Amino acid sequence: MERPARLCGLWALLLCAGGGGGGGAAPTDTQPPVTNLSVSVENLCTVIWTWDPPEGASPNCTLRYFSHFDNKQDKKIAPETHRSKEVPLNERICLQVGSQCSTNESDNPSILVEKCTPPPEGDPESAVTELQCVWHNLSYMKCTWLPGRKTSPDTNYTLYYWHSSLGKILQCEDIYREGQHIGCSFALTNLKDSSFEQHSVQIVVKDNAGKIRPSFNIVPLTSHVKPDPPHIKRLFFQNGNLYVQWTNPQNFYSRCLSYQVEVNNSQTETSDIFYVEEAKCQNSEFEGNLEGTICFMVPGVLPDTLNTVRIRVRTNKLCYEDDKLWSNWSQAMSIGENTDPTFYVSMLLATPVIVAGAIIVLLLYLKRLKIIIFPPIPDPGKIFKEMFGDQNDDTLQSSPVQLHTRQKNEPFPSRIMELENEHGPRGHPASCPPVAGRQGRIHCRGTVRDVKMERCV
Repeated sequence: MERPARLCGLWALLLCAGGGGGGGAAPTDTQPPVTNLSVSVENLCTVIWTWDPPEGASPNCTLRYFSHFDNKQDKKIAPETHRSKEVPLNERICLQVGSQCSTNESDNPSILVEKCTPPPEGDPESAVTELQCVWHNLSYMKCTWLPGRKTSPDTNYTLYYWHSSLGKILQCEDIYREGQHIGCSFALTNLKDSSFEQHSVQIVVKDNAGKIRPSFNIVPLTSHVKPDPPHIKRLFFQNGNLYVQWTNPQNFYSRCLSYQVEVNNSQTETSDIFYVEEAKCQNSEFEGNLEGTICFMVPGVLPDTLNTVRIRVRTNKLCYEDDKLWSNWSQAMSIGENTDPTFYVSMLLATPVIVAGAIIVLLLYLKRLKIIIFPPIPDPGKIFKEMFGDQNDDTLQSSPVQLHTRQKNEPFPSRIMELENEHGPRGHPASCPPVAGRQGRIHCRGTVRDVKMERCV
């Protein structure tokens, strides 16, 4: 019985010792929440939250403020009683703020207080879509968009923009249409310094009538940069290689650009593309003033064919965040001999025609030459036939006097002719019927005919 009593007394002493130790240490109390949390919007997309320190905070506490957005990202612990952020206001943005006594994120902050921006007014389907902006050659920015689904075709759009180098919000005046897309361009060159890594352009597109929902966009100046095409200065062959010299577009350093060289060969009808990350004119082959000039050697190019070269550039990630936008191709430059394929095609088509014409002319010439060299031999039979035929024709074509003379010498045939004239072509007079009589022979046009002599009773 004594041992259990001693154990119970020991446990009681331990509990008392623990309670006394806890009462001697300062407890970690939760700080009260911040007060007067408010939100405001500056420029176009700069959201600012401000608050006051909590009331009744412990005087021994060095206040720090823990804040994050509604997605519990972008957490921050700082002593300032404000926080700002550039964010497109296409939806509601909320910030939660609490107070604590240390910079340790594991410490329990006060009750979080939340404040949100109001959502933009209007039907979400009336807002423009595919709002994109590109900074062209670091000199002007071009923004394009598509109308919303529930938008009138005659809507007059307005684009406003702002960046840190401007003293106020400006309106883009150059509104244009390209098919279904609508766009606007504005100058963007007067930045305060060349270090624009932290700069951005705030964009909003809406209509003045307030019928559509505004659409916001933030364009970092380190992305969406499209250079102008380079300029090719010189092409030349040496030692079986093609050397290319060009100049970069203005406003860009060579170390901030990557290159693409395209060589088209007229004989092989192929295109070879070379990616160039670093191109310097350090070889002895390059002559002249090379300041600001970029050089590249293309190996294995045939000099006896026509070679056409084009170049384009893009920004690299050494200076920019975006390396996707290529410039347009430069103006092409050619070197080598031009072998026009249309000439050979024309010759192939014309050669058969020329050969056929020459053969026809040659055949006609040979036929005439044969007649000259071997004239036709006359046929004696045809000659005599033509001669006697002419004599018979002369007899038939004799005059009446000659015929009368012949009739005197030939009494019987003449009488027959008289009878034929008196009685008609067949010896039948018109006034009497034919009777039996003698038959005779007459000559008519060189032929002898039998006629029947008849008389009238």
